[in-house]
Amino acid sequence: MSANRPAAVVVLAAGEGTRMKSATPKVLHEISGRSLVGHVVAASRELDPEHLVVVVGHAREQVAAHLGEIDAEARTAVQEQQKGTGHAVRMGLEQLGGGIEGTVVVVCGDTPLLTGDTLARLARTHAADGNACTVLTAEVPDSTGYGRIVRDRDSGSVTAIVEHKDATAAQRAISEINSGVFAFDGQLLADALGKVRTDNSQGEEYLTDVLGILREAGHRVGAAVAADHREILGINNRVQLAEARRLLNARLLERAMLGGVTVVDPASTFVDVSVTFDQDAVVHPGTQLLGATHLGEGCEVGPNSRLADTAVGAGARVDNTVAERAEIGAGASVGPYTYLRPGTKLGAKTKAGAYVEMKNAVVGEGTKVPHLSYVGDATIGEYTNIGAASVFVNYDGESKHHTTIGSHCRTGSDNMFVAPVTVGDGAYTAAGSVITKDVPPGSLAVARGQQRNIEGWVARKRPGSAAAQAAQSAADGAEGES
Repeated sequence: MSANRPAAVVVLAAGEGTRMKSATPKVLHEISGRSLVGHVVAASRELDPEHLVVVVGHAREQVAAHLGEIDAEARTAVQEQQKGTGHAVRMGLEQLGGGIEGTVVVVCGDTPLLTGDTLARLARTHAADGNACTVLTAEVPDSTGYGRIVRDRDSGSVTAIVEHKDATAAQRAISEINSGVFAFDGQLLADALGKVRTDNSQGEEYLTDVLGILREAGHRVGAAVAADHREILGINNRVQLAEARRLLNARLLERAMLGGVTVVDPASTFVDVSVTFDQDAVVHPGTQLLGATHLGEGCEVGPNSRLADTAVGAGARVDNTVAERAEIGAGASVGPYTYLRPGTKLGAKTKAGAYVEMKNAVVGEGTKVPHLSYVGDATIGEYTNIGAASVFVNYDGESKHHTTIGSHCRTGSDNMFVAPVTVGDGAYTAAGSVITKDVPPGSLAVARGQQRNIEGWVARKRPGSAAAQAAQSAADGAEGES
């Protein structure tokens, strides 16, 4: 095992988080497409630890079930009663069989901005300096409320972590603070945890007490400073949750822009951590890209669009659109005010125009559904045109049925396709038709009543009305011209 590869990472996620004022456990609140603990687990996995254990307590069944979904190999340890951070780490080590030979990294489950790079730097520093414990610290603009890092002037080692309320005036001037993230020698950690006392105001086992125990035994305690102090921010309330979301979103958008994506207005654009981009994609203001969404080369999305788990092909244009679990082909045009529901697959150079809704529909290359239509449970071939105000009538009150429209068809406006029904290749349907029977290839289907004009109806049924007066004026004008 590499000297920089931890033997274990212990994630502390047992707290209730009462300041969130939520029925949802704090560590399960989400930002940018992941739970808080999910972000921490993902960063920890970048270290490739031999073991990863998450200590759960409050709502442990719910948290453990979530962990099983996001990381099946993560183990859980139960802290039945929240008796402090030292006790939580002790529960984690017991789940792993006691003392661990090698480095044990301890992280907090509510620090979603923490990166794998920073954890790797902590592990490297710990190994290189031969420390018994290495504290991840940060230089902050305002250290009020944080535990201060007190160092030995000569060696630079950490001599103490002093809480704000206990700090002297000189110590309060220190800007280097404790993050709550540590790297330990596993064997020394296990031994020291057995010596942690509970004679404090909370009656709890504090993990920070381990540092003093190690120093008293003659071991070195060092520190690694985070490059960006914002990485260590913990989440305790909704205000901090929103701030973390803003910071993470800015980080994700910066990465996208440096990779060749144009983000017109980062302040109004939101992306999840799992979104991917190709070069020269353009994202317009007011756009949300969620889940496993991918934007292809040179495509444009937005303004005011929300895409979830949707693939957008190269050169496609998506405007004022909501799409979920959909595929949009290369060069396609979607929107404005379009809704693509799950199962929609638009081929290359297709069009789903204004006020079009599609669901479980496969649309062939070059086909157009320009406006005001619903296409559900359907297959449409290539280079077909669907007339305005068409409805694919797919539900009979009990079951969904499928409609198939062939290639190179021209369907009229205000058509109803009552499934199951098939329109063959090259067929036409007349405007205003209700298609209930299959249409053979190359045929014209007309399914509407004959028009009948009843002369003089308005004068008889609506005498004196504006319509009657207009009709009489038209009749008088026609007589004058004859």
